[in-house]
Amino acid sequence: MKNFTIMRQLEIDAAHRVPEHGSKCRALHGHRYKIEAHCRGELAQEGEQGGMLLDFSFLKEGLIMHIHDPCDHGLILRFDDALLTGLIGPTRFKDIQLQFQDGIKTWEEYSWNEGLKLYLIRTVPTAENLAQHWYERLQQFVKDRSDGRATLAKLRVHETPNCWAEYPFVVD
Repeated sequence: MKNFTIMRQLEIDAAHRVPEHGSKCRALHGHRYKIEAHCRGELAQEGEQGGMLLDFSFLKEGLIMHIHDPCDHGLILRFDDALLTGLIGPTRFKDIQLQFQDGIKTWEEYSWNEGLKLYLIRTVPTAENLAQHWYERLQQFVKDRSDGRATLAKLRVHETPNCWAEYPFVVD
């Protein structure tokens, strides 16, 4: 029985674009994303996490490792966004496309001396797709760090203070 729910949030600043959007979202722009990780499960009966579902600092560790460090102050794009040709050159762009299309990659992180931090994903980086992508990256960490007691129930991504998306759909 999953009796307890905890939530930890994290904020990052990142740029993205939705290339096929019919309005201003097709342009490169940034957000202050707020990400909420909601976990559900049983309390530990003993040990380091006794009386806890998952230590909040452990959940923070996962959020930093899987979301903050690779994405904060970076550019999040779909792996085949035409903008990449100018950023990384046509040869590297073609390489990346092949790796994603062959299923070798589902995401990739780049950092160059010029100060560009780039995070590529398989889908258009909308709030909905980021919620699913980050959920999939964080769920195993939560399970492992809680010794299997906790699951990542949902991940909510606030693109603005008034707009958010969450994955998966959960009936409370």
